[in-house]
Amino acid sequence: MKKLTAVLLASVMAFSLAACGATSSESTASESSSAASDASSEASSEDTSSEAASDGASSAETASYDVETVEDGVLIMSTNAAFPPYEMTNDAGEYEGIDVDMATEIANRLGLELQIDDMDFDAALLAVQTGKSDIAMAGITVTEDRLVNMDFSNTYANGVQVVIVPEDSDIASIDDLNGKMIGVQRGTTGDMYCSADPEDGGYGEDNVTKFDNGLTAVQNLISGKVDAVVIDNAPAQEFVAANPGLKILDTTFADEDYAIGVAKGNTQLLDAINSILAEMEADGTTQAIIDKYISAD
Repeated sequence: MKKLTAVLLASVMAFSLAACGATSSESTASESSSAASDASSEASSEDTSSEAASDGASSAETASYDVETVEDGVLIMSTNAAFPPYEMTNDAGEYEGIDVDMATEIANRLGLELQIDDMDFDAALLAVQTGKSDIAMAGITVTEDRLVNMDFSNTYANGVQVVIVPEDSDIASIDDLNGKMIGVQRGTTGDMYCSADPEDGGYGEDNVTKFDNGLTAVQNLISGKVDAVVIDNAPAQEFVAANPGLKILDTTFADEDYAIGVAKGNTQLLDAINSILAEMEADGTTQAIIDKYISAD
């Protein structure tokens, strides 16, 4: 399932938030005074750049997309809000995180109101397939099995699966997971990888305990009911920081890309989302959202 560090948005997003520019009348005045004097040349250049950024943001805001959604005027997002920093709830019970902010921006550019439905991870995928939600965002990796039942947007983030263990654990590498009890979040790629038969590169169902969310998996690691937890690096960093005595192995378990899930055959919505993702990448919105939740360090 997921991850996202600063390395995270890898090939898809490396930009900064576009600044608002001056109004056209202000720009015109600046350009006129620039022509009159070399001393104002630099100011004119800055106005021109600002105006270009403003024009770009304006075109994104006014772009028109004709899409059909489950409920008129609403974009319904199914997710599992226990996967920081992608999706989580704050002390006020409000949803926040990278995926939440991304979905909010997408809904705004579609001219729709965002509605978030929180559920188990595998249920979030099923909600899209059965027409109960328009999109699924929960650090979702595109796999061949999922492509049978859903369509996916272009990649918007890169994730790395890692292994969390107690600091005094005898598990020092992925190879040491053989014969150990591994905790995973049900339905995620970490679950798929670990539950696979040994001949397919996994550890077998008998060596895997599945939980509804990553937090519960980590709580069971702390209590000694599992020996390790395989999960995305971004939430792993959050869980380890909040629970002294845990560490993340230096070895990467798996590297994967995240995308937005939509109903099979809904090309109208899929095309619109891909266009908006490209806009958000170009105008710096995506990187600004990432930077809000993940330190460059």
